[in-house]
Amino acid sequence: MSQTKILIVEDEKDVLELIRYNLDKAGYVTETALTGQLALDKAIDSKPDLILLDIMLPEIDGLDVCYNLKTNINTKSIPVIMLTAKSSELDVMKGFEMGADDYITKPFSPRDLLVCIQAHLDRKS
Repeated sequence: MSQTKILIVEDEKDVLELIRYNLDKAGYVTETALTGQLALDKAIDSKPDLILLDIMLPEIDGLDVCYNLKTNINTKSIPVIMLTAKSSELDVMKGFEMGADDYITKPFSPRDLLVCIQAHLDRKS
């Protein structure tokens, strides 16, 4: 697992650091992006094993980022877990319509997040 790379896309630095801390502690290699455009660039360049993606991002929102990733032949197989405060049924539905593999709402349990990540990585391999 030490070589498993996860891209965390989150514009709130406190939340980003909480996620990064827990993933690093669990043995994952983490990379971060604070904007939607940077997330797309990093996903294409470094091809992470999984992406945690907020919806409310500067430049390009997470839904558009997800759609772009899932329609790009080079990134479509990367699992995308939406991790967002947007929790209405319509928001969840939009996330899945854009190609999200899972949808977790904030606040979240770091332990539950780790279990979800591992389940998606297991399915991918």
